[in-house]
Amino acid sequence: MSLQKIRGACPHDCPDTCGIITEVDDGQAVKFYADPDHLITDGWLCAKVRPYLNHVYHPDRLQYPLRRVGAKGSGQWERISWAEAIAEIAKNWQDIITQYGGEAILPYSYSGTLGLVQMGVTSARLWNRLGASQLERAICGAAAEYAVQATVGARWSPAYQEVAQSRLVIIWGHNPITTAPHFMPFLKQAQRNGCRVIVIDPRATRTARGADWHIAPKPGTDGALALGMAQVIVAEKIHAEVWLENYTVGWPKFRDRLAEYPPSRVAAITGLAEQTIIDLAREYATTKPSLIKFADGVQRNRHGGQTTRAICALPAITGQYGILGGGLAYSTSGYLQWDKYALNHWEECPPPGRSVNMNRLGAALMGQVSDPPIKSLYVFGANPMSASPNAGLIAQGLRRDDLFTVVHELFMTDTAQYADMVLPATSQLEQVDLHKAYGHTNVTYNQAAIPPLGESKSNWEVMGLLAQAMGFDEPWLHQTVDEVIEEVMSATATYNPALQGITLVQLKAGGAVPLTIPAGPPFADLKFPTPSGKVELYSAKMAALGLEPLPCWVEVAEDYAPPDKPQGEPLELLTGAAHHFVTTSMANQADLLEREGTPFIELHPEDAAARHIQHGEVVTVENGRGWCRLRVVITEAVRPGVAASPKGRWGQHDPFGDERHVNWTTSDALADMGGQSTFHSNRVWIRKN
Repeated sequence: MSLQKIRGACPHDCPDTCGIITEVDDGQAVKFYADPDHLITDGWLCAKVRPYLNHVYHPDRLQYPLRRVGAKGSGQWERISWAEAIAEIAKNWQDIITQYGGEAILPYSYSGTLGLVQMGVTSARLWNRLGASQLERAICGAAAEYAVQATVGARWSPAYQEVAQSRLVIIWGHNPITTAPHFMPFLKQAQRNGCRVIVIDPRATRTARGADWHIAPKPGTDGALALGMAQVIVAEKIHAEVWLENYTVGWPKFRDRLAEYPPSRVAAITGLAEQTIIDLAREYATTKPSLIKFADGVQRNRHGGQTTRAICALPAITGQYGILGGGLAYSTSGYLQWDKYALNHWEECPPPGRSVNMNRLGAALMGQVSDPPIKSLYVFGANPMSASPNAGLIAQGLRRDDLFTVVHELFMTDTAQYADMVLPATSQLEQVDLHKAYGHTNVTYNQAAIPPLGESKSNWEVMGLLAQAMGFDEPWLHQTVDEVIEEVMSATATYNPALQGITLVQLKAGGAVPLTIPAGPPFADLKFPTPSGKVELYSAKMAALGLEPLPCWVEVAEDYAPPDKPQGEPLELLTGAAHHFVTTSMANQADLLEREGTPFIELHPEDAAARHIQHGEVVTVENGRGWCRLRVVITEAVRPGVAASPKGRWGQHDPFGDERHVNWTTSDALADMGGQSTFHSNRVWIRKN
């Protein structure tokens, strides 16, 4: 057989959604690399995905269905057939539905694989038909998404290429070298053109090291900093008064609110010098065009929604929305939202079941959700034991003898270890899907490059088998992947011009296809898709829901000490992205584990000295939720009072033998908007071993 080149898309949770090429010889993938013709990917891949064939052909790939034969978590399994597995799942579900109703079944999925079919449709149709509990998928960007839409009406973001026109870029609580690497060449070119880059982050990230100015506020105080900047800009009359009068709602009320945030108060809140706040405000307001780029890390705290609202207000205060090279860069996902009916088929399903917030999985399994109780959990595209907050409580829930848990996965993850049944899943090279990005505006068809390894099956294929076993014969549960894509695209195209002229035939020809959207910056016509058609500094919708309608900052304490509280003050623990993992994906690959190094926690020299801790020492990091052990890295990359330890580790790869990681300490409390996670509202104590 001659060598074949198969085009596809990276499926992992990253805004770049890279174009990929797999070279296949006689059914075997022999080479994997970036699509050189993709305008964003530009022929190179990140450190995580570059060795993707090691992921696909990993010796630990699950090859066939497994049934638990020992105690939960004991690692004792027996091989069974797919027919046995599907029949057993269906029998359990039918019994549960008879006794408790469909809401006693909870699907749990997230972004282990992105894609219209393998994530979007698979997370909806079968579960809707089953009448299962709905999962509130709010772990990542829910507060920011809600706040951006409430303020400017849509998640529209400038193209990466437009940063070349910027004279100032503020990277706020975002580390694109690690989490959006294909933005960086465009940013570097802007710097060569004379653009200044400011990074606002409590930690000196890889991105901060290449900036012109790094500003390190206390964690969770970014909203106060944004409001303080706005106060200075208005007080010094370098704001865009006419723009605000013409294109915003609530400007007079917001101007009054800003009086509450003078530099002296904001300095006390943020831990920054007053002059730093003043200088930052002046530079932002007097440099045009200026772009603020942020991502989801900055809003993963108790007041993440209001933090986002405050940041969104700054381009309005300075009149920078709609300007090439200026405005706000968060996400491009608002340009293409798939038709909800075609995705869900709600009209042919029972009324939607109750909603369970994924951030509260442990609490839900342990009785917070009780009418009816959750009796079965089906996990796919997710690894909550490693990725979700308050992991110790999740472990307690998964150990319940009366909980029937099924995990569909590529590997025996920390979550799969607690399952009653584990089903083998396909990788991206073994399945078909359609991918839109949230960092750019291309759509890419992913062709299956190789046959499924062993007996592995895709998410959508398994949904069809389960639907059949449950007696559901609706055609929309048994379509091919291409039929699903065609249906959803056609329905969406009837009202969204972004799909104008784009066909499945064109997509299957390979390569990225750009959406049909207006050229130039977002909101160039200064018409915002809000109820008022303007930037809503005051949100009547939020007021009607009982939310504070103006951007604000309210201190929310998180002080959950362990029972035997260690001496010393707690530290604010940040758990940002690891450079070599995509959350927990790839975190079992030996080469990437070696590059990431031993699980560590960064401490400032002052905090280490106060606790008599040495560089390289292994310490216990703890609070009232749980603990883990980590190797200490003493560095001035974190400010005093702050610690940092990257997320994504699997407990089973814990080198200290505890089978734990930082998410044994993180909080499952919810933020002010959208049911958002609050990973970064987390105080911990450090104990010498």
